[in-house]
Amino acid sequence: MMRSALSTLHGELPLPAFIPDATRAVVRSADSADLAEAHVPGLMVNTFHLSASPGVSAVASVGGIHSFMGWRGPVAADSGGFQVFSLLSDNPALGSVTHRGFVYRRARGGERQTLTPEKCIGRQFRMGADIMFCLDYCTHPDAPASIQSESVRLTVEWARRCKETFLRQVDQRGLSDHERPLLYAVVQGGNDRELRRVCADQLVEIGFDGYGYGGWPIADDGRLVDGVGMVAELTPTEAPRHALGIGKPENVARAAAMGYDTFDAVIPTRDARHKRLYVACDGFASLTWKGEDFYENLYIHDARFARDRRPVEQSCDCLCCRNYSRAYLRHLFEIGDSLALRLATIHNLRFYTRLMSRIREMLEEDLDGQEGERR
Repeated sequence: MMRSALSTLHGELPLPAFIPDATRAVVRSADSADLAEAHVPGLMVNTFHLSASPGVSAVASVGGIHSFMGWRGPVAADSGGFQVFSLLSDNPALGSVTHRGFVYRRARGGERQTLTPEKCIGRQFRMGADIMFCLDYCTHPDAPASIQSESVRLTVEWARRCKETFLRQVDQRGLSDHERPLLYAVVQGGNDRELRRVCADQLVEIGFDGYGYGGWPIADDGRLVDGVGMVAELTPTEAPRHALGIGKPENVARAAAMGYDTFDAVIPTRDARHKRLYVACDGFASLTWKGEDFYENLYIHDARFARDRRPVEQSCDCLCCRNYSRAYLRHLFEIGDSLALRLATIHNLRFYTRLMSRIREMLEEDLDGQEGERR
C-alpha cells in the first residue's frame, strides 16, 4: 500500500519524507526560514536532550515545541531511549535498565534520574509533538541472545504502558481522534528474525499509529542489516513505518523500496559542517532502487575549488547554488565564517528533499506500471 501523505496536527508530510534531526530543538547552523528554503517538511527532536536543557517546562511555557523553535510544520519526538542506552553502554556505572524504565546519571556524581514510559509520553505531550515515539530498549547487535530477548520483552511492556498513558492524556485533554497526536512503537530484536517477529506481532496486537525500526541499521560494509527488511515485512502495510537513524542517501533509497515512509538522521547537517557536500549525478536521473552511483560527495576544502566558478551542483536550486560559487563557499570555510556552515547545511538539506521528491516520483511510476499490467 502506497501512502502519499501523513496527516498531522501541523500539516501533512509528503511520503516518503526525510525529516532532519533537530535534536536540541535546532537544526544546527540553520533557522526556520532556511529550512523552509530547503523545502524541509518536518523535524525530529529528542525528548531526552530537551528534558535536560532547557527542560520540558521551559518549552511548554512558551507554547510548546513549535512556538519555541519558530517552526510551523510537523514535529516528531524521539523518546530518548537510544541516547540513554548509548550513555550506559559507554559507562555502565552511570545507571541500569529496570522493569520501570531507565535509571541513570548523566555524569559521575550527578543527580539520579529515571526515564519511564509514563514520563516519556507525558513529556512529549507537554512539548506538543505531532508524532510521539514509545520508549524502547535498544541493544547492541552483538549482545547475547538473553539481552536481545529481554530487550524485546521490555520494549513491548513499555510500549503497552506508553499507550495507556497516551490514551489517558488524550482523554484528559478532551482530544478527538482528529485532534490527537500520533503514537509510534519501535520494533526491536536485533538480527534475530524470530525475536523481530515476536516483537512486531505483540506491538501490532496492542495497536499503534505507526511503527519504527529500532536498533543498529547499518552493517560493517555500510549496507542495511537484514533486520531493516524484516521490520518492513512484519508490520502492517497500512501503517506508516519510520526508519530511525537511516540517513545515507543510498540507504534511504533502499529502505524506501522496502516500504519505509519516513527517515531521520544527522548525516546531511553533520556532513555539511565537515565540508562534505552532496551532488546528484544528472539531477537524480541515475537513481535506482539499488541506490548505487547516483550521487557523489564534494569535499569543498580541496584546493582545486579555490578558483571554481561553478555552483556546488548545477541542477540544484538551493540558496547556495543559486547565488554562490564553489570558490566562495570554500573561502568562507577557509576563514571560518559561520555563513559557510549555513550555506552548506541548506545545500545538503535541499539535496535530501530533492532526493525524496524523486523517490516519490519513482514509487508513483512503479504503481502506474503495476496498474498498467493489471489492465
